[in-house]
Amino acid sequence: MTQVGEGPRAAEPAAGARGGLSVGDVLAERYRLEEHINNDSAGRQVWRGVDVVLRRPVALVLRRPGGSSAEEMLSAAVTASRVVHPNLIGVYDAIDEGTQAYVVREWIEGVALRDLVADEGPFDAERTTTVLHAVADAVAALHTSGMAHGNVHPGTVLVANDGRVVLADARVDSHTSAEADVRSLGALAYFMLTGHWPAEAGRSALPDGRRDGTGALVAPRNVRAGVPTYLDDLVMDLLDGKLALPTSQVLAGELARLDTGERLLLGGNGTLRFADDATPEVTTKATTPKLLIAGGVAVALVVAGLVFAIRALNSGGDDPLAQASASPSPQVTTSPVARAHALNLRADQVRIVDPKGDRSETKDAELIVDGNPKTAWQTSRYYNRSNFGNSKSGMGILIKLDQPSLVSSVKVQLTVPGASAELRYGNADQPANSAGDRTIVDTYKRLGEPIGKDSGTTMVFPTDTSVPYRYLMVWITDLPLETANKYRIGVQEIVVEVQ
Repeated sequence: MTQVGEGPRAAEPAAGARGGLSVGDVLAERYRLEEHINNDSAGRQVWRGVDVVLRRPVALVLRRPGGSSAEEMLSAAVTASRVVHPNLIGVYDAIDEGTQAYVVREWIEGVALRDLVADEGPFDAERTTTVLHAVADAVAALHTSGMAHGNVHPGTVLVANDGRVVLADARVDSHTSAEADVRSLGALAYFMLTGHWPAEAGRSALPDGRRDGTGALVAPRNVRAGVPTYLDDLVMDLLDGKLALPTSQVLAGELARLDTGERLLLGGNGTLRFADDATPEVTTKATTPKLLIAGGVAVALVVAGLVFAIRALNSGGDDPLAQASASPSPQVTTSPVARAHALNLRADQVRIVDPKGDRSETKDAELIVDGNPKTAWQTSRYYNRSNFGNSKSGMGILIKLDQPSLVSSVKVQLTVPGASAELRYGNADQPANSAGDRTIVDTYKRLGEPIGKDSGTTMVFPTDTSVPYRYLMVWITDLPLETANKYRIGVQEIVVEVQ
């Protein structure tokens, strides 16, 4: 049983290597040592012990000597003790005796994630998401308190025998930051899917992620079969140093949408959809014993607020087929379809729909499909989040495909969270003026359900994969607060996936 530490277990040290400590010793006149568990790569000893006062099992993480060499360990433990969360280890005491220092914390009957994957092999998508959700919740709780963990790693994630997932042993040093924690969450998912820990999240005694001939990290789905595309995208985006990272709170919220058990249904392209019409609340919760149930059907995962990369493939054809305007509004279905791929949209395939504006906001639409997430089309600033200051009901982004296509999803990457929008479809374009825009707004029909302000920075609109579409419009209705009494949104990228 491994209770702490990154890297492989150290060899069992001789009694002398334990600094003279042995089973039966009592520290601080209270904590009796019962069993030496292991030494971690940072040189700390881990013991199973008993609190003889409260008569409960504890874990003791001990470092020799104490004093200045143990300040970081003790400081991190004291700070972590103030954050109570079901997926964070309980910290009971932190003591510095000079010659040695030790942290007394909750004892977990279970195994480290590192050893669980080593013994059982890589996880499936559902199990990976459940564990990642639990750890992301714990990290988000720490970040909300103003603390970074600094040691998110398969050796510090413990899986209890009852299925509880617990993050242990925070570490504070010059490399500790909230961004590094989020990057490590991506590496944690990579490890669960492949058994490898990518160096992009920091060096470790675990084997590095797989590399191609150029030294670039190989995606999990190219390491082993069966990794869903969108989970693969999430992992690689979190590990991509060129992309802006989401906050841990946003990541945990989006993972909560996926880790909802029976509420999830598989969509036509493997995307996840909610079974009812209500927009689910973003919640944090402890994981359940379903974690340890291996096997079952692995769901294909879409992380709705976190798919940043654009998988651009050319599509061709010029055989137009008009969609009958009398056709009923299609509903989201769950029909099995072929693997989807992203269209390489051109600047002339998108434009801004602004029926009641002065046309000043119709510029820069090409930035929505330029493949650069650092550029964005933006609205003007308004003094009301809804109805754009009561001056108009919304603004749209018209997407014109070269030919009618079976569309699997439309993903919209926003500059900030907090907007609301819906996807509409129609059978024709109109002139790019106020009158033409009014016709589009009046005749285009809503497709599926709107996405609310809790969706994060990426909106993923599912479609009916049995109906071909040529004209789609993302209709934005609510704006997020940008500054005091000013509301605004920017759209960085739109990705249309077709079969």
